[in-house]
Amino acid sequence: MKRRQLLKNLGLGAGFLVVGPSAFSLLQSCKNSIQPGWEPVFLSASNGAVLEKVLNIILPSTETPGAADLNLAQFVDSYMEEVATEEQQDVLKKGAEDFKAAFTKTFKKDISEATAKDYEEILTRLFRVIPERSREDLKRTTERQDPLDKDPTERTDFEQSATAFLHTVRELGIWGWKNSKEIGEEELWYDPVPGIYIPCDDVEKLGNGRAMSL
Repeated sequence: MKRRQLLKNLGLGAGFLVVGPSAFSLLQSCKNSIQPGWEPVFLSASNGAVLEKVLNIILPSTETPGAADLNLAQFVDSYMEEVATEEQQDVLKKGAEDFKAAFTKTFKKDISEATAKDYEEILTRLFRVIPERSREDLKRTTERQDPLDKDPTERTDFEQSATAFLHTVRELGIWGWKNSKEIGEEELWYDPVPGIYIPCDDVEKLGNGRAMSL
């Protein structure tokens, strides 16, 4: 698979997440092993700290549990170690390093000195990178009939790689959040034994507008 396509698959949710017993088992084991001083098994210690901070921005603790409450950083790290392919692992590790490089380029300081506001600002900016470039690619193909496969640069600069990292972390984090016991049973519409199909009824009787927990 070409690197550009892998970046799209890895970062934009195109079937990257393999949902199976292993993923659910990892999620539960990570929730049960919350402890101070957690150390990543896949990412480096510094990148593990970045992962935690990114997830805390995406899924903050409010009136509902957030990433820190559910230990989602450990889940994402363990998922990449035990479930992801070697190629996906390599791309994510590079994306983590490129995210730190993008931070340093933006703020002229090391990411270890970052504030929560710094993280919010760079996440807001980087999440726009791939959609903007997708519009550029669409213009190239529709106006000039210039096939993307002929692009020698393959658009793999460090900011796009960093954005792919963020998209993957967000996808895995949200999946872990939605499928955790706390969210699935207490925040979403939970029915352990689904009943008959009801095509139309009052919203209050059908989960009060909440998504159904799987």
